[in-house]
Amino acid sequence: MISIQFPRPRAIALGLVAGAFLASTTIPASAQLRLGPGPGVRSAPVPSTAAPAASDPSTRSADYIVAVVNSEPITNNEVQARVARVQQELSEPGARMPDRESLVRQVLEQLIVERAQLQLARELQLRVDEGMVDAAEQNIARQNQLDVADFRRRLAAEGISPESFRQDLRNQLLLSRLRQREVEPRVRVTDAEVERFIHEQQNTSDLSAVELNLAHILVAVPENAPAELVRELRTKAERVRDRARAGEDFAALARELSDAPGAATNGGVVGVRTADRYPSLFVEATQPLAPGQVSDVVRSGAGFHVIKVLEKRRGELPGSTVVQNRARHILLRPTAQLSESEARQRLEDFKKRIESGQAEFAELARRHSQDGSAREGGDLGWANPGMFVPEFEEVLATLSPGQIADPVQTRFGLHLIQLVDRRQHTLSPREQRELARNVLREKRLQEEYARWARDVRARAWVELRDPPR
Repeated sequence: MISIQFPRPRAIALGLVAGAFLASTTIPASAQLRLGPGPGVRSAPVPSTAAPAASDPSTRSADYIVAVVNSEPITNNEVQARVARVQQELSEPGARMPDRESLVRQVLEQLIVERAQLQLARELQLRVDEGMVDAAEQNIARQNQLDVADFRRRLAAEGISPESFRQDLRNQLLLSRLRQREVEPRVRVTDAEVERFIHEQQNTSDLSAVELNLAHILVAVPENAPAELVRELRTKAERVRDRARAGEDFAALARELSDAPGAATNGGVVGVRTADRYPSLFVEATQPLAPGQVSDVVRSGAGFHVIKVLEKRRGELPGSTVVQNRARHILLRPTAQLSESEARQRLEDFKKRIESGQAEFAELARRHSQDGSAREGGDLGWANPGMFVPEFEEVLATLSPGQIADPVQTRFGLHLIQLVDRRQHTLSPREQRELARNVLREKRLQEEYARWARDVRARAWVELRDPPR
């Protein structure tokens, strides 16, 4: 199954229905798509043209209109397709599944809100050019390690036409542009507010004010497994724990041994989120641990977990220490003279030459990289979390020092990335205040967006219709 996450403006949630039930992590700045969900990866809504789940009796009847927003209809098939995606999101461990009637009602309300905002964007004559849509589509295809042609064939196999997919991409980009125009200028953060926020966050015991970045290895236990098999699997998990505590690379162990979906690519990393948005057993198991330490084996409904604390910080405010990465990269920007596939092939060749000892990374970066870091051999220096675009940081999180990733595409071009080193870094007071300002601004953006969205919804004329009898 294809799981699609559309572009979203940083710090302004699109208000996906699942957000009411499932915590969201940092909002990515660019589109992502993965083949199949992984831990900590949640599907965003599929395009409205996707076929609804055939297993739901209510979706097998003829389509009909369920609501009208300023004379523009919303159909039952649109609602059912969105419901199916949200249910997939909420299948993640620890997520609370609402009853279907409540979920359908909230999905419909979300579609009404989106439709009203798209109409406002058109009234304001906002536009998204084809180049932006092309770039977003290419980026999504790249996330699947597919070219655009293969990606479109996969969409067709899922019952989604390329034209409809591109229209939905265009709509999501348009929504992003609208929210950036209408909401971001309303938010200002003063120095006094920053100092007050720091004081409040440092003096609270609320779990929602504690941020964790965890990685885990799952040894799955089949449902109704006999006691003997359960004992064998627990022993396996204990061996994994012992190896992790002995200093073996946790990401490598996760890629090799974890049964969690996506562990082979993300190294078991769940991601940064507040403690109240993690399963309680994860929080309890890691409460006495410091960053870098590994938990004992814990049991959930899915099986046995071994958990490593990557980061732990108080109150949404980055604490006195963070995990910094030092990376270097070679950037190639596709042009009319250098296609995307040619750039990718060139970077793959660079990687082979470096790993075989035939070339030095720094020298290739100085000669070929199209980034300002080229004169430094591609060295980007020590970087705090959040300094790079999400696609870049996701790759860094899976690497061990010295390891080189396969080429990755961002909105800047194609990168060959090497993690040079990783360390714990103590932030200066100035750095803490600056990061606190960013956190507070993001919170304010969320709040302001919610007010603005309610206002747009209130101005829309909405008619709800009963299903045909």
